[in-house]
Amino acid sequence: MNLPNKLTIIRAAVVPFFVFFLLTDLFGAAGDWIALGIFVAAAFTDLFDGYLARKYKLVTNFGKFMDPLADKLLVCSALICLVHLGRLEPWIAIIIIAREFIISGFRLIASDQGVVIAASMWCNAKTLVQLIMIGFLIGNVQLEVSVGGMQIKPFVICSEVLKWAALALTIISLIDYIWKNRDLLKTAGK
Repeated sequence: MNLPNKLTIIRAAVVPFFVFFLLTDLFGAAGDWIALGIFVAAAFTDLFDGYLARKYKLVTNFGKFMDPLADKLLVCSALICLVHLGRLEPWIAIIIIAREFIISGFRLIASDQGVVIAASMWCNAKTLVQLIMIGFLIGNVQLEVSVGGMQIKPFVICSEVLKWAALALTIISLIDYIWKNRDLLKTAGK
């Protein structure tokens, strides 16, 4: 098994530990920070394994299948945990997760027709903003600063902006994905 595939397996394998540290009260606030460290490390393995696989021509069928699955496990687990903790609105998580299922189904249709669909600029932007949003929500920093005599929480404000940006990019990337590949849907029913 090559290094990119090992990194993918590690990313999937750390999900239960991430969930444990995020949801347990055994470690107090430190649990959030440990979970954040695991999440960030796992997110970086996603960037790194893809880079290695392409650069050294280590792309395998296992990697093509397992890499997106590991990504979805990590992101969907994080979203569900954040809903449980009251840090993310359920409807936002549902839209983001539904998009992942729709695109996975779409990719299966494309695969049946021998078509490989590359991630678009919108998809890459969506992924980046989602990961940053999740990181902010896991960290849950409640720092207050005084601006012009008014108390504000800059990290909370950033989290809210990132939620809306992630939601918008999720919807835009879904529409873009389907629009660019609409011919696949026409031929899939034949």
